[in-house]
Amino acid sequence: MDKLTSMKVFAYVVEHGSFRRAAHHFAISPTMVGKHVSFLEQSLGTQLIHRTTRKQSLTEAGKLYYQECHRITEDITNAENLIHTLINRPRGTVKVNCPVTYGQIILAPIVAAFLAEYPEINVELILDNRLVDPFQSDADVIIRIGELVDSSLVARHLGDYQMTYCAAPSYLEKNGPIHSLDDLSHHSCLGFQYHQGKSQQVINLPSNTLSHSNIRLASNNGDVLKFASIQGAGVLLQPKMLVEHEVESGRLVEILKDAVPKAKPINLLYRSKHLSLKNRTFVDFLLDATGFGVSH
Repeated sequence: MDKLTSMKVFAYVVEHGSFRRAAHHFAISPTMVGKHVSFLEQSLGTQLIHRTTRKQSLTEAGKLYYQECHRITEDITNAENLIHTLINRPRGTVKVNCPVTYGQIILAPIVAAFLAEYPEINVELILDNRLVDPFQSDADVIIRIGELVDSSLVARHLGDYQMTYCAAPSYLEKNGPIHSLDDLSHHSCLGFQYHQGKSQQVINLPSNTLSHSNIRLASNNGDVLKFASIQGAGVLLQPKMLVEHEVESGRLVEILKDAVPKAKPINLLYRSKHLSLKNRTFVDFLLDATGFGVSH
């Protein structure tokens, strides 16, 4: 086996705590991940990971070896970045994590244009509404909606996430006008459902005016809620970017314009100011495409 590959696999297992996640990342089987770790253990003559049916933990030797693996792989990455910078030919894969709606509507066409301009850079775009940990995720850059609490990350502003209340004209004709948030307690509503850890919440509608009987449909996909609202199923609160075409065409009508939640900031996050050439190239392209300048 190639020792460097085995070291990379071992480091990934340590950082993500899972043979299965490492297998998915390296496109190999979990059994092969185990073989890479066993190969290192045999070559070193010591056990690196305690394995039980319930959990895995590092031995003292494993902790020391992981630190060296991490340093070596970082040195190799830095060396590759220096060469790419020297010849000014960015290449490799940029891993991006992004919320679903923003990714589908805003980011997807930008990524397509980026791929056309930089044929030697690939993009792995994961659309996910869960709040991923930037220090546990293998994403190079993360797009996050909402106020930031971790000041150790580098953040670049990409705009604001505007929300809007909508309903179909047919729904309003049948059920009457809606003048205030209090009126929603007498109307059918559509709620966005998301999972954070083991909890499940329905958000995007004011909970103090609703009971579960008001929520006719809860879904973790905004398009599902939008289609239901167009068919007259109820009142919707979703990002303006998701419904702007339907509002322009008259299939949905904006309501409660003075009661919409405060817009949330959209930020591009990464862990260090010292980006690799491929990541810096992507970040610069994205900032230019969204009209927020060039990164430094």
